[in-house]
Amino acid sequence: MQILTDLAHSKGKLAALTETGIFSNGLESHHSFWNDHILYPIKSGNGTARICYIHAWLNICNSQSCEIWVPYKGHPAENEFLNHFYKDPVTIFGSTNEVLTTELLSKSYFLIVYRYKFHDFHSPQLDDPDFDAKPMILLIGQYSTGKTTFIRFLLEQDFPGIRIGPEPTTDRFIAVMSGDQDGIVPGNALVVDSKKQFKPLTKFGNAFLNRFQCSTLKNPVVDSLTIIDTPGILSGEKQRLDRGYDFAGVLEWFAERVDRILLLFDAHKLDISDEFKRAIDAVKGYDDKIRIILNKADMVDPQQLMRVYGALMWSLGKVLNTPEVARVYIGSFWDNPLHFDENRKLFELEEQDLFNDLKSLPKNAALRKLNDLIKRARLAKVHAYIISHLKKEMPSMFGKDAKKKELMKGLKEIYEVLQREHQISPGDFPDIEKMREVLQHQDFTKFHALKPKLIETVDTMLSTDIARLMTMIPHEQESSVGEPNVKGGAFDTMNESMFGYGRGEGVDEGRGEHEWIVGQEKYKYDESFDKLNPINGKITGAAAKSEMVRSKLPNSMLGKVWKLSDIDKDGMLDADEWALANHLIKIKLDGHELPNTLPDHLIPPSKKDL
Repeated sequence: MQILTDLAHSKGKLAALTETGIFSNGLESHHSFWNDHILYPIKSGNGTARICYIHAWLNICNSQSCEIWVPYKGHPAENEFLNHFYKDPVTIFGSTNEVLTTELLSKSYFLIVYRYKFHDFHSPQLDDPDFDAKPMILLIGQYSTGKTTFIRFLLEQDFPGIRIGPEPTTDRFIAVMSGDQDGIVPGNALVVDSKKQFKPLTKFGNAFLNRFQCSTLKNPVVDSLTIIDTPGILSGEKQRLDRGYDFAGVLEWFAERVDRILLLFDAHKLDISDEFKRAIDAVKGYDDKIRIILNKADMVDPQQLMRVYGALMWSLGKVLNTPEVARVYIGSFWDNPLHFDENRKLFELEEQDLFNDLKSLPKNAALRKLNDLIKRARLAKVHAYIISHLKKEMPSMFGKDAKKKELMKGLKEIYEVLQREHQISPGDFPDIEKMREVLQHQDFTKFHALKPKLIETVDTMLSTDIARLMTMIPHEQESSVGEPNVKGGAFDTMNESMFGYGRGEGVDEGRGEHEWIVGQEKYKYDESFDKLNPINGKITGAAAKSEMVRSKLPNSMLGKVWKLSDIDKDGMLDADEWALANHLIKIKLDGHELPNTLPDHLIPPSKKDL
């Protein structure tokens, strides 16, 4: 270590170690490797201050074996590593995303995944790019519902390959991502890029990859989000034409990995075609990610809009088959003039709610990825029970094919047996039809018997290791408080422009003006103030209450008004504070919200020094 730091110093550079670790056998025989050969030499040597960083290998497992470079849970060197190296203030471990990247909370999780062929039945393994990826938004809708226009609305600019029209113009999946320059990356090149998360899409073949591309551009919005545009879903005779690839399968692949799914409807076209129904069925298992947008709502008058909304709820209720329908946002997400502007206020409120939802995605990305990992671990555990049960029921010699058919036919009964035997929730079992479809091509005799110890380790992972990761997430979220999660495009317009939500009205009225906005009607408030018989220029709380309750606002809201108005905190109100209280009451009666802290422009000039 000292030789390395001296050499770096002689060349005017800092020393750093990369690709560090000790392979499995060496680690098992030398439990204190990380302390004896890495930590202690750095802390005790003369060249301590000249070590820039040490980058350790991650543990890697594949279907054949595992490469172990650092101790994992249950490893003989675990305690030595955790109690000394991990807890030492010199060492820094990655964020939640980086911890999740390995998907190796315990070696046994990988073993259970590969032992019972989890990835052959369900989604492929999550690799580093899946955890490093920015939050993704998936847009789905029939043609001419405004999906591509919605993306342009968010970006406030065109992106490479954009095509907008009344007929199906977007004939491909387009991933709109950040890049150093504007350009288009074809699908076949995109899936071999090791830094992108799209490699597993190769299973859908060239027919799909020829209809897949990445549009890169320099825009602050896509610095925080990746937006997936999809082909317009067909209706009528066109929906009978085969696309040449598994369209619903591609949607399901994206649905599992995205953070938000936006289903767009046109206020003039609420019919749900057969292909659209299949698309909704493909993403139905991810209800927590689904949001509905009723677009082009300005094209109908308020009375018709009420009927359109009711019809949409009725249609979605039949397709989604859930008692609660996903959140519906009503608006017109384009830059054209509003046709019927009576609902302008409603559209602004809905737009603000939608933008707040999208802006929260980067902040909650780690939590979403952790949630997906938990779901995969629970599913892997249930999958192991199913596969091992099928193995146990197979004969050792004769009648294997007949028994396989019998087991596949009775899969529902097998689910019920496992549910009772292992106290598993019915919602944790995979879809029966999909399971049968994959089982047809499997040799049941090559399945493995159940290893209870593996199941126990996964249970420990879910109860202990996941809890540890959960404690890391709030610290990461706290570090981002106060910073906009998504910048640029329409998000900045909403946040910073005078035409943004709530600007120039309600509490915000008067911001930036030289005169105190309350002073415009202070003469009215002074008259009521004098009638309350002020003593030494102030009125008591009892006197103020008798007048304030006439507003019919609840006591909790009037208490908030009093707290905001009593600026000098003396339990009484002078003329300026009384005027401010009446101004706040008027704001609330006009339908606006009151702040928790009084803005500077509402503070009376006489109180600015307090």
